[in-house]
Amino acid sequence: MAHFVKVLNGKVIQGIVAEPEFFETFVDSSPGEWIQTSYNTYGGQHRNGGTPLRKNYAGIGYSYDRTKDAFIPPKPYPSWVLNEETCLWNAPVPYPSDEKDYDWNEETLSWVNLEQ
Repeated sequence: MAHFVKVLNGKVIQGIVAEPEFFETFVDSSPGEWIQTSYNTYGGQHRNGGTPLRKNYAGIGYSYDRTKDAFIPPKPYPSWVLNEETCLWNAPVPYPSDEKDYDWNEETLSWVNLEQ
């Protein structure tokens, strides 16, 4: 089985799991284009050492960049910057490297320890 998403105006609006041969006979007259995505692809890497497909597994609300042939998740915060290599969003401040849990605070542009 393979994963496919429907893209309309650069946005993922629907997803299905189907055999690739299904699309040879599949008739869908609604606007948009079906594009294959890989459940095992994240940040341009294949989790099982295979060939990555379109940088990231696509979900509803993701963008599709035809030039990069990549799915890009929604931008989580206005201050975050797109990593052109992974097509993932990075905070302007690196996530702390200790073992604690943090959440991003957009107002202070910093990571806040959740254990406080």
